[in-house]
Amino acid sequence: MSQRSATFDVLPDRSLAAGTSRRRFMTWMGLVGGVAFTPQLMGGPIAAAQPLESGDPFTLGVASGDPLPDGVVLWTRLARSPLQPGGGMPDRPVAVQWEIAVDRGFRSVIQRGETAAVPQDGHSVHVDVRGLRSATDYYYRFRSGPDVSPIGRTRTAPAAGARVSALSFAVVSCQAWTDGYFNAFADLAAAAPDVVLHLGDYVYEYEIKPATVRRPTTEVPQSAWTEMTTLADYRDRYALYKLDPDLQAAHRAAPFICAYDDHEVENNWAAGIPEKGQSPSEFIVRRAAAFKAWWENMPVRAALRPDGPDIRMYRRFDFGDLARFSVLDTRQYRSDQANDDKASPQDAATADPARTITGAAQEKWILDGLATGGAQWNVLAHQTTIADLARNTDGRRIVSMDGWSGYEASRSRILDGAAQRRVSNLVSIVGDIHRNVVSELKSTYTREAPTVGVELAGTSIASGKDGKDSDEADKAIKAASPHVKFGNAQRGYVLNRLSRDQWRAEFRVADSIASRGLPLHRRAVISIPSGRPEITVD
Repeated sequence: MSQRSATFDVLPDRSLAAGTSRRRFMTWMGLVGGVAFTPQLMGGPIAAAQPLESGDPFTLGVASGDPLPDGVVLWTRLARSPLQPGGGMPDRPVAVQWEIAVDRGFRSVIQRGETAAVPQDGHSVHVDVRGLRSATDYYYRFRSGPDVSPIGRTRTAPAAGARVSALSFAVVSCQAWTDGYFNAFADLAAAAPDVVLHLGDYVYEYEIKPATVRRPTTEVPQSAWTEMTTLADYRDRYALYKLDPDLQAAHRAAPFICAYDDHEVENNWAAGIPEKGQSPSEFIVRRAAAFKAWWENMPVRAALRPDGPDIRMYRRFDFGDLARFSVLDTRQYRSDQANDDKASPQDAATADPARTITGAAQEKWILDGLATGGAQWNVLAHQTTIADLARNTDGRRIVSMDGWSGYEASRSRILDGAAQRRVSNLVSIVGDIHRNVVSELKSTYTREAPTVGVELAGTSIASGKDGKDSDEADKAIKAASPHVKFGNAQRGYVLNRLSRDQWRAEFRVADSIASRGLPLHRRAVISIPSGRPEITVD
């Protein structure tokens, strides 16, 4: 899968360094060359919206997200026949009304309005409602023609700088539709946390094969039988996933803050570099399609709408003076993975200071945010583990090249920078690895270094099928990684409760996800005291 190396700049962050790569870097303009971007990828004129005559268009549910003290995004995507090309929608704008109330019965509607769901955006709707009260529950719904959507509950963030005593939030990631049912989302919906952080792998690009845990009893889109690469393919895959009733219930229960990881585009992609099988010019168009579909299907602001293959996904959310969440993008600006992206010992390539996992602009943004936050808890919410999850293989200590272990200089700059800025209560929350792992955060793990924070890696919703309480990888990681204090390889999610004195992370897991409706249970509760990066496992 090796390709010849060159240089690549990705807008707006031009911090990727040139160097030897197994895949080819080129400039964005050089990559695209004569490849035409469609109006759906780049935007285009919008005609006047008209009402929809008939047929329930709210099959994909509703959602809210990116809560601010005075606002929240309300989302839906119209699809009368969601698994058919175009979702069974007319090729024209459709008028959609929305309203938000302080009660589920909508007796006290405080705002309402109308917007257009346009075919250029997959008939998605992103309503940025402002003028709301902070730290308040609201209820919302949509209407199009004679049809009314399900009701969703959302919640605004506390006021800026307000003294906040408690916050509940869930951490989820990695929901391969083929590997099992999304029972964790039903459990999460019942918990109704203040907010949910989805850290990526919302969909998977791989083709769906007949032998899956979910043996399809209903129609799947025709495109699902091949790997998704086009905008139509990505839209189809999101529709398939969003038809899941437990995922819809979770979105109705709480606002989501969403990030992407690799599978929303392609496994282990890095900046403009594909994993396999595509030229760089083809991949950059594929990335544009993937970003566009991600934006269309996530409850994020219109301002995040991608500009072709570029999107400013990283952003920050404050919950009063209790917590600051810096949501990172560790895919779009990273250098290519070292050592052909194979688990390897750390070496000169992983230590190279010219290589980056965040890009220089985002790295500065992270450190600036840690220095100026003033929050009780400072949280990095992102994709892959900062901590080394080392294993001993044939007498060698090996680590993943896809996580921060393969970008040691980036890790040192962030964690040493946090220490120099006297950042307290630093916590990293991640997904990606399909297992629960709780680790001490250190700037290096190959020599003595102080613990500067704690990392909570949450398991997958479904990816990896049932898993085990402790599989061989879990045992190997624990044997070679003394900084790892807890591990588990079942499916589930993490339900967190913050106070001023303590962070409590409840790891909720399922014994099986082979059937819908199977329960989850508490596997462990991890406690972190305020002021000390110490880990207690109950």
